[in-house]
Amino acid sequence: MKITIVGTGYVGLVSGACFAEVGVDVTCVDIDQAKIDRLLAGQIPIYEPGLDSLVKRNVEAGRLHFVTDLRQVLDQSEVVFCAVGTPPDEDGSADLRYVLDVARTFGQNINHYTLLVTKSTVPVGTSRLVKKAIYEELAHRGVDIPFEVASNPEFLKEGAAIKDFMSPDRVVIGIESQRARRVMERLYRPFLLNNFRVIFMDIASAEMTKYAANAMLATRISFMNDIANLCDAVGADVNQVRKGIGSDARIGSKFLYPGCGYGGSCFPKDVKALIHTGATNSCPMRVIEAVEAVNESQKSRPIKILKQELRDLKGKNIAIWGLAFKPETDDMRCAPSLVVIDALVKAGATVKVYDPVAMDECKRRLGDIVTYSRDMYDTVVDADAVVMLTEWKQFRLPSWNVVARAMRGNLIVDGRNIYQPDELEEAGLRYRGIGIRSSK
Repeated sequence: MKITIVGTGYVGLVSGACFAEVGVDVTCVDIDQAKIDRLLAGQIPIYEPGLDSLVKRNVEAGRLHFVTDLRQVLDQSEVVFCAVGTPPDEDGSADLRYVLDVARTFGQNINHYTLLVTKSTVPVGTSRLVKKAIYEELAHRGVDIPFEVASNPEFLKEGAAIKDFMSPDRVVIGIESQRARRVMERLYRPFLLNNFRVIFMDIASAEMTKYAANAMLATRISFMNDIANLCDAVGADVNQVRKGIGSDARIGSKFLYPGCGYGGSCFPKDVKALIHTGATNSCPMRVIEAVEAVNESQKSRPIKILKQELRDLKGKNIAIWGLAFKPETDDMRCAPSLVVIDALVKAGATVKVYDPVAMDECKRRLGDIVTYSRDMYDTVVDADAVVMLTEWKQFRLPSWNVVARAMRGNLIVDGRNIYQPDELEEAGLRYRGIGIRSSK
C-alpha cells in the first residue's frame, strides 16, 4: 500500500516513519527543500527519542521517501494524509491556509480515486471546506474524478510519540462511506491485529474528539493547579489531596499533578481554538475559558513564590533547571520557562539556565538575555534561588549537599512537585513547591 504524508513536522514525520515500520510504502512531502535535504542526509529536524533510528532504518529499507512536490507522487498514492501546521491566528482560531493549499493541490492533480485524510488538528467543519476546495479545482479542470475526505486526528505525546503511534490507546477515524472505511481498515490492519481500538465515526465527531480530548486533559491540570494554590493558602498538602481524589475510580490518578502550568504545541493552541469555535457558534465554552485563564496565571506562580521568599528580585541570581515545556523534547512553545525568565529579567535578576536538550532552542528564542550553563550544578553556583520547571530525570535526585554548598542563598522552588521537602531541609535548603510548603 502506498501513501503520502504532506508535512514533515512532528506529526507528519512520526506518522510517516511509523507507517513505514509496519510495511507501508510512505512518501513524506515538504516544500522546504533544505529540510528535505537534511532528512535525506539522515538529519532529524525535531527531537524525539528513537525517531532518528526509525527514519534511518525505513529509508534504508526503501519504505520511506522524501520529496518536495506533492504533484509527483499523487498518481501512485491511495491515501494522502494532510499533516501541515494549523497555527493559531490572533483571535485564537486555527489558521487553515496550509490545509486548504493541500486540498487545492490535491484537486488540481488527482487522476484516480484517492482518499484525502486530515491528520492536522482542525476545527469542526474543516472537512466541508476541504471538499469545497477540491470540487472547485476539479470543476476548473472540467473533470469528474472520485475522491473522499476523512479525518484521523493524532494523539501523540511529545517524548513518547513512537510508542503512542505503535501502541495507541485508540485510533479515531472519521469517514463518510464504507469505501473509505475499507481503505482505512486496510491501512490500520497491523494495529487491528494487535487488538488496538480503531473507532470509526462521522467526520465532524472525529474533528471534535481531538479538541475535546485535549481540553479535558488541560481542564484536569488547571483544576489541580487551582486546588494547589488553595492548598498553599490554607496549609493543606496537594500531594495528599491528589492521592485522596485519585483513588476514586470515577476520577483516576492521571493528569492530577499540579505545577507551573502546561505549554507545548497542542494544549494552548487547541484550547484557544475550541474557545473560538464556541464563540463562532454562539456557544461560549465557559469552563474552557477558565482553564486557559488559570493556566496563564499559573505560569507566573514561581515568580510569586520567589517574591514572597526573596522580596526584591533586583540583583538576585536565579538558576533555572528546565526550559522545555516537558521532558524528552526541546519544544519551548508556550513553555512556563519563557514567562518566568521574562519576569525575572524585567525585575532586574540575573538568570542562569540549563536544560539537557533545549539549550539551542532557548538561544534561538532568547539570545543572550540569560547565561547558559554547562550542566545542572554549574547553574546553581552563587544562586540565590533555584527554580525547577521541567522534570527531566536527571533533575529528580540531585546531590542537595553539593547544591547547598554551591549556592549563595538556599531557596529551591519546585515547579513540578518532584522533591521531598525533608531531604532538602537536611541539607540546609528551604523548599517551596506548588501547593506544598516546607515542614518548617
